[in-house]
Amino acid sequence: MKILVIRFSSIGDIVLTSPVLRCLKLQINAEVHFLTKQQFLGIVSNNIYVDRCFGIKKDIDEVMHQLKLEQYDVVIDLHNNLRSRRLSFGLGIKTFRFDKLNLQKWLLVQLKINRMPNVHIVDRYMDTVRTLGVKNDNQGLDFFINPESVVNIQAELGIDAPFVAFVIGAAHSTKRLPEHKIVAFCKTIKHPIVLLGGPEEQAIGVRIAQASGAHVTNTCGQFSLQQSASVVQQSMRVITHDTGMMHIAAALRKPIVSIWGSTVPEFGMYPYYPVGLSDFQNLEVKNLSCRPCSKIGFQACPQGHFKCMEDQVFD
Repeated sequence: MKILVIRFSSIGDIVLTSPVLRCLKLQINAEVHFLTKQQFLGIVSNNIYVDRCFGIKKDIDEVMHQLKLEQYDVVIDLHNNLRSRRLSFGLGIKTFRFDKLNLQKWLLVQLKINRMPNVHIVDRYMDTVRTLGVKNDNQGLDFFINPESVVNIQAELGIDAPFVAFVIGAAHSTKRLPEHKIVAFCKTIKHPIVLLGGPEEQAIGVRIAQASGAHVTNTCGQFSLQQSASVVQQSMRVITHDTGMMHIAAALRKPIVSIWGSTVPEFGMYPYYPVGLSDFQNLEVKNLSCRPCSKIGFQACPQGHFKCMEDQVFD
């Protein structure tokens, strides 16, 4: 069976599809192709369970002709938006679509009524392929690091002791601790700390490292996603916001402290491990009437007080 799996974005969502890809390959010996946005191809291009990857910049017309030539048996739409629906309609192939539970999410965000199932999104992804005779093998997530992306921690960062990786970024501001809270958190940690983030966190990373102490090393903007994953893999523990790197850390079986602000674990996207391993702690300010204020986050607190992050306590 030749199968096209669709998930356009983002980092974490794509990593969370990895059990589906593995189970399709190992359980029914499918030829698995994956379609995403070009900037995310690196997340799946190293996956040993994916036979071919396709990327688009903006529009599905960039790949439609090529995909038609592949003559797929089935499309697995794990994104389920207008773009993915238009693609599967254009291919004219039987499609299984992921249920995004938009109504339940709306109820939780707008009315604070929780009708979300107590089920991780990975298990909901797996439900999408159940008809094909595929079931969850409960082996957790996959993330594969290029050997050339492995970071020599001692040679490149001068660290020769167990260290903590602190992922300070997030796509939306209301999912990130304020700078002074990150500094306060760093000061409670006795081990060396490596700050991880993209170019947009480079300046704040410098300030946090300077304010926190000599045990903090800033690498924001220095490493690719693969290299940052290598740092995570070599760390003793990972501190992270609700971000894609949180899911990469879970795929690498690392102990995780996850920090939650405007979003909540009840959306079903908390760290996901193999059965028998559940090494994570969620830090969140409970019983805030305004939380969750969004399913993805905002650039500023809608209420102006930002209590979901400002009231975080670090022991």
